[in-house]
Amino acid sequence: MSGDLADLAGRTYGPFHLRTSVEKVEEFVHATGDDPERWEFHVPPGFAAVALFKSAPAFFEDEDAADYAKTLVHVDQTFRWHRPFPQEIDTRVTGQVESVRHRGEMFFVTFTTRTEGDDGVLFVEASSTFLMTEGSLPQEKVAVESEPAWDERAENQLPVPVDLPGIGESLPPMLKSASRADLVRYAGATRDWNPIHWDHDAAVAAGLPGVIGHGLLMAAWVSQAAGRVVGGPAPLRHMRLRFRQPLRPGVQAEISADVKSPDVLACVIRSAGTDLVTADATLGGR
Repeated sequence: MSGDLADLAGRTYGPFHLRTSVEKVEEFVHATGDDPERWEFHVPPGFAAVALFKSAPAFFEDEDAADYAKTLVHVDQTFRWHRPFPQEIDTRVTGQVESVRHRGEMFFVTFTTRTEGDDGVLFVEASSTFLMTEGSLPQEKVAVESEPAWDERAENQLPVPVDLPGIGESLPPMLKSASRADLVRYAGATRDWNPIHWDHDAAVAAGLPGVIGHGLLMAAWVSQAAGRVVGGPAPLRHMRLRFRQPLRPGVQAEISADVKSPDVLACVIRSAGTDLVTADATLGGR
């Protein structure tokens, strides 16, 4: 039986060992539709999700949190990349419950992670906000939709290098989509096995129309779109994302990026005129 989530504030999990093996990086690059030629020696920015889910499952499975994790939605996410992240190194990931807020039966949990090398060198920091509840999501009842075929998806473009336009201008949009099979591949690559991303009944019980895409898969797409303007192994320094609406499998999404300043892009994932994810990405390697 779960305890009071507020009692978990300050609790740590780990450190957990993570090796950035060639095979693990290839699996992630394939699952997120990234450019494999770019990531031969380093890991892409979105790989920070793999580090996050080295420690997050220990929190979700904590006996004091498990009942609340039955319905769990990612609300927002921040990543900070401190230096290029090489392949074939050993790292350790430590997670911590930073804070817990509640609104009625809804709990908003801030969970942070640090990914360091064995020598203590810091590679990535992350801060996640999860909405957790023992019941269903606090929204009007949605219409349940039929699931598309397991391999159905729309256009899914590889990120192609582009020049950075001037302030107030936009990068060329990038199209992305994920099939139900893609979502399972992503779950396998990251260990993000939240059932709302692969089990129709679990998604409906949580108050959703059906299976939805992972928030961090869409975060990887944003990092790909923003990182097109920077070469090298460290295209981004910081990214903050807000997950506003879910994306259903097989549905077309478009990622746009407007130049706010020479180092900051305002990014949006849209589908059918609805903003799904908004993000600010600070460029690195420049």
